Amino acid sequence: MSDFRSDTVTKPSTAMREAARDAAVGDDVYDDDPTVNELEARAAELVGTEAALYVPSGTMGNQIAIRAHTDRGDELLCETESHIYKWELGGIAQHSGVQARTIDGDSRGALTPEQIHDGYVDRDGHRPGTSLLCLENSHNSKGGTAVPPDEIAAAADAAREHGVSVHLDGARLFNAATALDVPASDLVAPVDTVMFCLSKGLGAPIGSILAGPESFIEEAHRIRKLFGGGMRQAGMVAAPGLLAMENRTRLHEDHANARRLADGLREVDGLSVHDPDTNIVLVDTDGPAETFLDALEAEGVQASQFGPRQVRFCTHWDVDESDVTAAVEAARSA
Repeated sequence: MSDFRSDTVTKPSTAMREAARDAAVGDDVYDDDPTVNELEARAAELVGTEAALYVPSGTMGNQIAIRAHTDRGDELLCETESHIYKWELGGIAQHSGVQARTIDGDSRGALTPEQIHDGYVDRDGHRPGTSLLCLENSHNSKGGTAVPPDEIAAAADAAREHGVSVHLDGARLFNAATALDVPASDLVAPVDTVMFCLSKGLGAPIGSILAGPESFIEEAHRIRKLFGGGMRQAGMVAAPGLLAMENRTRLHEDHANARRLADGLREVDGLSVHDPDTNIVLVDTDGPAETFLDALEAEGVQASQFGPRQVRFCTHWDVDESDVTAAVEAARSA
């Protein structure tokens, strides 16, 4: 079976399994797991922040950031199809008691300074007040689109004119950096905090990183415990994360496979294929997406439904050119 459902389905390498087995461990709630501490220090250095926190998942990292940046009853601004709003079970409201004001971004999910100025509201006797702007790069629902540093900076600058903090959901941050050929730190520099996943394209079995100023990470550490993310001998899952960060140099291979897949699917009648920036290929189907996916699976290929007539294929290190060929042939048969 060729599995294009998500880059979260990757299996840890032999080296990762060995690293987990041999990891030096301690109690991370007490900050004395040496492997976790090393991971956090290296992650902060990689994205150019003062500190970082290891968390079990990207969703938890985003939700911790929202809780730390806001007070209950505040309002945040985010793109209409952003992951924190669309795919995190209403966590903005459930965990933080915060109201979301959504803004329709452009075709890549980017927000303009004008939209942010228009969306901002002052706190008064009737209105909650905007305290946080959440951005996403790469943007999942838009097809893994990569937003350039200058557009991130323009949006962040607009928010700061109003005293609003900025959090970046960078679940696939290194895919965006690879596509744009810039250091990940350039994408992070304009914002206050960032979350990025060690799983997905980097291939770790577990975990994400929340990074930002040291004082913010101290508060985030408390909130992680509140949300049930306080881990004990976490070095066993952090050790593969150290290896995963080195895998950012191979992401161009996934992007190349995504382009090959898009080119092949474009030749199949009944499909309309979006040009991929990174490792996600969105495909619009003439008929119901569910029917197409069932037919694909019968041919040995799995993908994800992204709408009534839209399918997502995601390339990763567990699929190669032969899997791409198989997916195109399965689509023809389907």
